[in-house]
Amino acid sequence: MVKITNIAGALALGVSTASAQTFKTYTDDNGIEFWQSTFETSVGDGSAQFGLALPAASQSGFEEEYIGHLVVPKGGDAGTWMGLSHMSGMTSSLLLISWLDGEEIMTSFRYASGYTQPDIYNGNATLSKISQNINDTHFELTYRCEGCWSWDHDGATGGQVPATTSAAAQIVGWAQATQAPNSPSDADSDIKQHDDDGIFGAAVASARNSAYTSWVSLATATSAPAAATASPTGSSNSTGSAGSTGTGAVATASASATAAACPSTNTMANTTWDYIIVGGGAGGIPLADKLSEDGASVLLIEKGPASSGRWGGTMKPEWLVGSNLTRFDVPGLDNEIWKDSEGIACEDYSVMAGCVLGGGTAVNAGLWWKANPEDFDYNFPEGWKSSDMQSAVDRTFERIPFTDHPSMDGIIYKPQGYNVVSGALAAAGWQNVTADEVPGKKNHTFSRPNHMFSNGERGGPMATYLVSASERKNFKLLTNTTVPRVIRDGSHITGVETEAFLDGGMCGEINVTPNTGKVILSAGAFGTPKILFRSGIGPQDQLEVVQEAEGDAMVSSSDWINLPVGHNLDDHTNTDVVITHPNVSFYDFYGAYNNPIKSDAESYLSERTGILAQSAPNLSVLFWEEILGDDGIVRQMQYTARVEGGHGISSNQSMVISQYLGRGKTSKGRTVINGALDMIVSQTPYLNNEHDLAAVAAGINSLKAALSKDPQINIVFPAANTSTEDFLADYAVTTGSRTANHWMGSCKMGPDSGLVDNGTSVVDTNTKVYGTDNLFVVDASIFPGMVSTNPSALIVAVAEKASGLIADAKVESSSNQVSGSAPFPLGNSTSPQGTGMPSGTGLPYSTGVSLAP
Repeated sequence: MVKITNIAGALALGVSTASAQTFKTYTDDNGIEFWQSTFETSVGDGSAQFGLALPAASQSGFEEEYIGHLVVPKGGDAGTWMGLSHMSGMTSSLLLISWLDGEEIMTSFRYASGYTQPDIYNGNATLSKISQNINDTHFELTYRCEGCWSWDHDGATGGQVPATTSAAAQIVGWAQATQAPNSPSDADSDIKQHDDDGIFGAAVASARNSAYTSWVSLATATSAPAAATASPTGSSNSTGSAGSTGTGAVATASASATAAACPSTNTMANTTWDYIIVGGGAGGIPLADKLSEDGASVLLIEKGPASSGRWGGTMKPEWLVGSNLTRFDVPGLDNEIWKDSEGIACEDYSVMAGCVLGGGTAVNAGLWWKANPEDFDYNFPEGWKSSDMQSAVDRTFERIPFTDHPSMDGIIYKPQGYNVVSGALAAAGWQNVTADEVPGKKNHTFSRPNHMFSNGERGGPMATYLVSASERKNFKLLTNTTVPRVIRDGSHITGVETEAFLDGGMCGEINVTPNTGKVILSAGAFGTPKILFRSGIGPQDQLEVVQEAEGDAMVSSSDWINLPVGHNLDDHTNTDVVITHPNVSFYDFYGAYNNPIKSDAESYLSERTGILAQSAPNLSVLFWEEILGDDGIVRQMQYTARVEGGHGISSNQSMVISQYLGRGKTSKGRTVINGALDMIVSQTPYLNNEHDLAAVAAGINSLKAALSKDPQINIVFPAANTSTEDFLADYAVTTGSRTANHWMGSCKMGPDSGLVDNGTSVVDTNTKVYGTDNLFVVDASIFPGMVSTNPSALIVAVAEKASGLIADAKVESSSNQVSGSAPFPLGNSTSPQGTGMPSGTGLPYSTGVSLAP
């Protein structure tokens, strides 16, 4: 998935460091002395400011609080809101937002477990006003924030209590919008997507002051926490109200997630399946097709709703009404998830992920790379080397061929970005290739983007594997249904437990065929570990968290299987460079969602031609190089260039070049589950050692050298005269700032069972979970290490390979098996509806089984 620097979901903070910010000591009219940052937000006139005052390290009882000074540009006629994160990012952090309601400054604490509308925070943080000021261009608020450095929202805990060391930095994120909240007079009002964001590190020692205890007396007395009341405007999962007015505190409220209603009956209660696959993404969809080819009964369960119009999806802008296309089908709308992810992003992950049918392949940029053979040879165990994988890779690309000219007329639209960057690379001696024709050439080579798009639409697994699977009566797709856990009888899995995630979903137990049935988890690098944790499979500390949260619903501790689930988490390490060039021209893909250029919309709808048949935000050129480290490891770099601004650079002639540190990187992270049963990144997999950092620096220097071949290319981020070392030293190493959203590795595959001392693997080389008879994992979580490129095509190839291994695997029977079988019920499923393609361009398929509600 292409990671966007300036738009990342509602309140997505910490995506970039501000390109223009200054720090100094400031004393306000109240006599309070602040460490203060001044930064540009691109909203309204003038700069924004945030000041921080902390108690002296010796002043006990005040560790969880601070005094803040906030100066916010007012924005245009539509108003604004400013958000602060008490850590770097939006998710899993206490958020404070402020805005104007007439002559009052409103404040509200929020909390977001994922990239969705934040909940009203129901913890114990309180805000007390010290002073406020409003003029023609800005509003200013000085306040005391108590209980703000640690948080607990429905059991989701976290914190960033300022350290007492002299060199400590307090990481703060910010975001600002060009629209006020929906109902400015309501402290619980929903908010619109922000338009700029950043992070900075406050110098803790400079912010500490022994006069702090006298300054707190200036704060207006706060009210006691208010009782929870229903929010009249909220569309999030919150059912509580945390009231704040211009005069006082943000009070505690109650927020609770509401599940969809269960059907009156479980139509599958007496049905068994040879295979139950959990997760309809790049792993699960191909598996369902392959395993159903020989007549075995296959149930594919997807947590989210249908995405593509082919499968009954309905999310679309007005200009697509009347077609069977949705926002997911049109390549030029693929980045809309970073602007509006409501109902699409997984609410229980602290990172961005698509909880819709198709998973990442429904929401990403559609990049489709044939595996670099070295990815398998370097990372994967015996039986999974490039020679073992070649036939699976070939089958993948036979089903889903790549294209580098996605518009149906074969024209590349707005090619200036490609021309500029590729011209400089060619002048520097880099080789022009078609990457999928020579997948092993990944050193000083460049290529146009290779996509899975077909007939001017998204294509991919949903348009191929899922179509052929749906033609078989032994296959069923169940959407809007989540699987909290597998049902275990010791080491044997008898079925899965289901809950309705959305209306139309299923509730209750669904069983596999006695003695021979198998369950396969394909829910991704965060979803699969979550199911395993809740099924009593994982590290002891994680299983204890679940036991505390779920009580008797949790598997008895005597049946726990301790495996290193969640460890080995990996992602490409992202580092951005921003350039400008006079020949580059920006296209507003975000504006095209609701207000496309008329001729562009018409050419796309009638012929599947034009720039909307290309991926947003005008992906231009991708290029690769290898860097040999002092540790003897060759590290792979991929660079993705796209035409847009970022890091405070808003020029229409700008491009962002994202460097991805991939294969060979040795930094690993971890994902864990918290008391609210949300999945979070507890340790980032970025630059945890000097060799990874040195490789990133070497790559940036190499990039600078290549770009210098075109004297009209101006590198604007990092700023001129900034050394690479200083640039990287100041570049935040957080999930928000460094993710490429290519998460993998959290259920590592390997021959060294995690059941034994020093074992690192969760699944064996047949993809079966160690310590179980018939539980398998097939998704990005089993990848042992990071790959060279965007991973979608590699995940599909792994599923192609794994399908044969799983089909051939023998199941050891346990006692107390579920008995009985029944014909396949055909209710509550979805079927292909046609894609609305121009005549003659659609894929042939039948409508499959008759699907009654």
